[in-house]
Amino acid sequence: MPTSPPGAPERRPRLTPAVADARRAVRESLADLAAPQREPRDGPLVLVALSGGPDSLALAAATAFEAPRLGLRAGAVIIDHGLQGDSTAVADRAASAARGLGLDPVEVRRVDVGEQGGPEAAARTARYAALDTAAREHGAAAVLLGHSRDDQAETVLLGLARGSGTASLAGMAAVVGHYRRPLLGVRRAALAAACADQGLEPWHDPHNDDEAFARVRVRSSILPLLEDQLDRGVVDALARTAEIAREDSEALEHMVEEVAEELVELAEGGCALPVAWLAANPAALRHRLIRLVAHAEFGVSLSRVQTLEIGRLAVEWHGQGSVHVPGIRVEREGPRIVFRATATNEH
Repeated sequence: MPTSPPGAPERRPRLTPAVADARRAVRESLADLAAPQREPRDGPLVLVALSGGPDSLALAAATAFEAPRLGLRAGAVIIDHGLQGDSTAVADRAASAARGLGLDPVEVRRVDVGEQGGPEAAARTARYAALDTAAREHGAAAVLLGHSRDDQAETVLLGLARGSGTASLAGMAAVVGHYRRPLLGVRRAALAAACADQGLEPWHDPHNDDEAFARVRVRSSILPLLEDQLDRGVVDALARTAEIAREDSEALEHMVEEVAEELVELAEGGCALPVAWLAANPAALRHRLIRLVAHAEFGVSLSRVQTLEIGRLAVEWHGQGSVHVPGIRVEREGPRIVFRATATNEH
C-alpha cells in the first residue's frame, strides 16, 4: 500500500468507481451473514481464497474493508500448488499482502498436485480439497472465490464447446455450499483497476498467457474475436445467459425433486418410475427425473446418450431389452421402469 511522507497524516486511498464496485459486490454477497451489532472479533469468519492475482487481491481488499462493517471476521488462505519454481515466493508475497490488508488468520497451504484428469483438473481438485480443509479447521462460514464476470463468460463458452447442455449455459453459481463468488457481476478490468487505485501490486500468473490451456485460448483469442465481429457486449451477454439459464435450471430441478418424492417407488433390488408419467411429460422433465434417480439412488451420473436410451423404454417402447449402464440395469416391467443395482462391470 502507498504510504504518506514521514510525519504526514496517513491518507486513505480514494474511493474510485472500481473500488466501490468490488466493495458493493462483497457487501451484497455477505449480507445474509451480517451481524453488525456484534463485535467483529466475535462474528462469523469468512476466508478469501487468495492467489495474489488481480481478481482475488481486489476481493481480499474489498472483504477486508466490508467484513468488519458487517460484524464479520475475515481471513485468507493461499494455496501453493508448487507448479512453478517461484511458487513459494509468490504464495508468501500474497500472504504478506493479505496481512497488510488486515486479514486474520492468513495461512499458506502447500498441496501436492497429481496428474489425474490433466494438470488443470488435478490442480483444481487439490485446491478445493485444501480450501475445504481450511474452512473446516477454522470453522469458516464461507470461502470467497475471485471469479469475475469474464470468468463466467469463458465458462459458458467452454461449456458450449463441450456440449453439456443447460449445466454449461448456467455457468458458475454465486453460492455453492460454503463457497461464494461475490465478483461474478464485476468485469476483470474493473478488478485490476481496483487494485491499482488502492496501490496494490498483484501477481500475474504466467499460466494465464499459456495457450496450451483452453481457457486461455478463449480469453485471448475467441472472446476478443466475438467482441470484434459481433458486439462489444458479448461478455455481459454470456454472463446474463448464465444467470437466466441457472434460474430455469434451478426451477426445473426443484420441480423434479418434488415429483420424485411422489413418483419413485420401491422395487425388488432397486426402485421404479411410472411409464405413464414419463411418457406424458416433456423431455426436459423426463430426462431430469431419470438422471435424478440414477444419481440419488445409485450414485451414477448418466450421459446424454444413456439418459435417452432409458427414456425410450417409456416413449419408444418396442419390446426392447434392458438398458445397462455402469452400476445400473434398467428395464421395463409392465407400467413401470425399474432401476436395479448391478456390479459396475456387468453388461
